[in-house]
Amino acid sequence: MGLLSLAIWTPILFGVVLLALGRDDQAQAVRWIALIGALVSLLVTLPLYTRFDVATAAMQFVETSPWIERFNINYHLGIDGISVWFILLTAFINVIVVIAGWEVITSRVNQYMGAFLILSGLMIGVFCALDGMLFYVFFEATLIPMYLIIGVWGGPNKIYAAFKFFLYTLLGPLGQTAQTLLFFAFLAAFAVKVPMWPVHTWLPDVHVEAPTGGSAVLAAIMLKLGAYGFLRFSLPITPDASHEWAGLMIGLSLAAVIYVGLVTLVQKDMKKLVAYSSVAHMGFVTLGFFIFNDLGVAGGIVQMISHGFVSAAMFLGIGVLYDRVHSREISSYGGVVNTMPKFTAFALLFAMANCGLPGTAGFVGEWMVILGAVKVNFWVGLAAASALIFGAAYTLWMVKRVYFGPVANDHVKHLKDINSREFFYLTLLAIAVLYMGVYPKPFTDVMDASVAQLLTHVAQSKLN
Repeated sequence: MGLLSLAIWTPILFGVVLLALGRDDQAQAVRWIALIGALVSLLVTLPLYTRFDVATAAMQFVETSPWIERFNINYHLGIDGISVWFILLTAFINVIVVIAGWEVITSRVNQYMGAFLILSGLMIGVFCALDGMLFYVFFEATLIPMYLIIGVWGGPNKIYAAFKFFLYTLLGPLGQTAQTLLFFAFLAAFAVKVPMWPVHTWLPDVHVEAPTGGSAVLAAIMLKLGAYGFLRFSLPITPDASHEWAGLMIGLSLAAVIYVGLVTLVQKDMKKLVAYSSVAHMGFVTLGFFIFNDLGVAGGIVQMISHGFVSAAMFLGIGVLYDRVHSREISSYGGVVNTMPKFTAFALLFAMANCGLPGTAGFVGEWMVILGAVKVNFWVGLAAASALIFGAAYTLWMVKRVYFGPVANDHVKHLKDINSREFFYLTLLAIAVLYMGVYPKPFTDVMDASVAQLLTHVAQSKLN
């Protein structure tokens, strides 16, 4: 078994063990097994980075074995500079989610932890799969554990949200041969998963009803599966159609950046606000991919990674407040800094990253995409840059009402600051957000060769 198979099947194996053996009267043991499984799963992914050859665009750590020989379908795995960081991000966020749910989840603990571990392995499988059928199996299989996570541990309308999530994201590609038909088939499959405007309406409902860990994984990793699909299928397989319909994709991306940014300004629920902001941030990703230059594509990939850190941190921070007050409404808070100063420091850092403040992870990818867009068309770049204004507006408006000013009510007055467990996982996320913002070179170096090869392939196809 190669490193990629270990990365996929280690968390799945631990998850199956938890489902089979864990009981509620063994909850503490289940938590420790889940944490060990998540840590081991992270450790087996680290050699993928330390042994990665940044000088080549070829697939690395390749594994191939027959699967369904009659139809020439293989268990074919491999990664390049585009996919390696998403595997590390998935394994890292899985550790954070297990720690974050340590005291919060008190019933069916084995099923909760097991579902997340299995989901982690399936998502890594999406990023490793080089066979189309294998990709499809992993891609659709991720729906099952996330559906259960939302439906079992979610809020009052969890069944509605889970069903809506399942119906929307079950859309799959059509079996056509012409590039244009294939392009729109891929668009139908991947746009919902990103999600792009106007098929984004499922996301706020799902986030509101999902448990905190579910929201963190959904925003940090699962939204990236659709964008990753554009890189792996739409651009290389339908390059001519991708160029032909680039204007549409740019228009939809700018609609997400601008229109959804305006919608975010009027949200009263913190989770909905961050959910809508995720749609706007992911608009930068698809915009970067379809301007067809190195800054844009690399910036889109960097934005996917940085959004993984920042969105997970934002949702976990909201979870800290919700666990104490049991409300996500902005109006339920006010003056939190007076009773939770340590937590507020973390919350402000993550909020600034969500705004795209220089020196944080949230700035790097968006700035690269804006620069790439300006090289193609000044007005597209200017329209994209407006997101920085909207992002600052809705994020700072929420921060002001939730954290600053006098203590607003008795709930806030009696809040207790974060404990050592919460401090630990928020510190890990803060380090990731600052490190990527200050020194993004390790992230961009890994992907440069693969991005250059992808753009060369797309450009040559257009010429031919």
